[in-house]
Amino acid sequence: MLKKLFQSLRSPLRLRQPRSTPAVLGHNQHTVARERISRHAVSVVERLQKSGYQAYLVGGCVRDLMLDMEPKDFDVATNATPEQVRAEFRNARVIGRRFKLAHVQFGREIIEVATFRANHPVDEEPENAHQASRHESGRILRDNVYGSLEDDAQRRDFTINALYYDPSSERILDYAHGVHDIRNRLIRLIGDPEQRYLEDPVRMLRAIRFAAKLDFEIEKHSAAPIRRLGPMLRDIPSARLFDEVLKLMLGGKAERTFDLLCEYELFAPLFPASAAALARDPDYAGQLIRQALANTDTRIHQGKPVTPAFLFAALLWPALPARVLQLQDRGMPPIPAMNEAAHELISEQCQRTAIPKRFTIPIREIWDMQERLPRRSGKRADLLLENPRFRAGYDFLLLRESAGERTDGLGPWWTDYQDASDSERRAMIRDLSSRDEAGPAPRKRRRSGGRKRRPAGRGDAPAE
Repeated sequence: MLKKLFQSLRSPLRLRQPRSTPAVLGHNQHTVARERISRHAVSVVERLQKSGYQAYLVGGCVRDLMLDMEPKDFDVATNATPEQVRAEFRNARVIGRRFKLAHVQFGREIIEVATFRANHPVDEEPENAHQASRHESGRILRDNVYGSLEDDAQRRDFTINALYYDPSSERILDYAHGVHDIRNRLIRLIGDPEQRYLEDPVRMLRAIRFAAKLDFEIEKHSAAPIRRLGPMLRDIPSARLFDEVLKLMLGGKAERTFDLLCEYELFAPLFPASAAALARDPDYAGQLIRQALANTDTRIHQGKPVTPAFLFAALLWPALPARVLQLQDRGMPPIPAMNEAAHELISEQCQRTAIPKRFTIPIREIWDMQERLPRRSGKRADLLLENPRFRAGYDFLLLRESAGERTDGLGPWWTDYQDASDSERRAMIRDLSSRDEAGPAPRKRRRSGGRKRRPAGRGDAPAE
């Protein structure tokens, strides 16, 4: 059954199969400079080669160097097994179950060394059942079937990630036309796109992430199945999706990523309540989310810290007011309604993306601060300033105002209050009190025939 499914999905027009013999680019045919490569990564490759193994730098580091970008890390591919790598390096350890590999550690730098993998055959069970298996949907659950360099190129996801660089000869081996796609700024899957997404639906998110990060376009055949297969993301473990969301949103291109997620209808599988709020009020919800993501991108580019709690608070906030109103309509007071709605919304989101408790607690505190910031009389304003969550709550208030929320000047007031002297702060509080006292005059009670009413006590019905 599964074999027939995969055979039916194959279409020659969509395939970009790797060559059995790679295109070889000499040092004068590419822009990868050996001196820009981590010396530890070069030493790992050369030591493995001297021990008789094949070894290359592979994937994102080669791609980024060709694009004149600084690689975040350097990965090595080899025909040595993880245990053989560990035997070569005293500073190596074997990690992983679904995808076993070796980490060679040099101080704070870790060089990841992966053994060449082969595709798990669809039409037969592996000889060692523990090595590889598939879910009935086609998704790979374990992937430790080792193979040749050619096999490894074929099982990689995107052509631009299937480039192998040998620092000894300074040559690039291109099995999947990756150099062509880099030059044409295209994200293209290797093999049949639908089959590859069935193997691992997270590849759809990876296509979005690389397109945003590199400012590439997703090639049309690779893009075609995404909208239809997007719901498969609901079957991915929530912990893995949380990690993927962090990669999507904390790569410095979060605003562009959000636009692509919406374009390819992948935002809803990740944030269902937020997507519904976006559909109800695209102007407000879209502005708030985009502004939060733009601020995140700016902070990342400036080298400033970013907390996922603030980001998730912004992504989920547009769905919160409607929840609060629903609970208030059922008779729940405003503050308990806010608390209950926040709890429900975060709990539901954790079913999709397993947000750790170290982030869900600050999310609640940021939202709670939105209820507390308007209450400034007496000593409340000074106490709020001392609250460790004040800054995040204040920044979130400004974010809401930038999206068009009316707060009666609350943001500018807190901006001025932080910079004011003690005497100026007291005057600001007095002005608030005066304004409150000058509010609408209370309505006079109407007398009811001069008869005194008995106050309602326990067990008595209130007077009408």
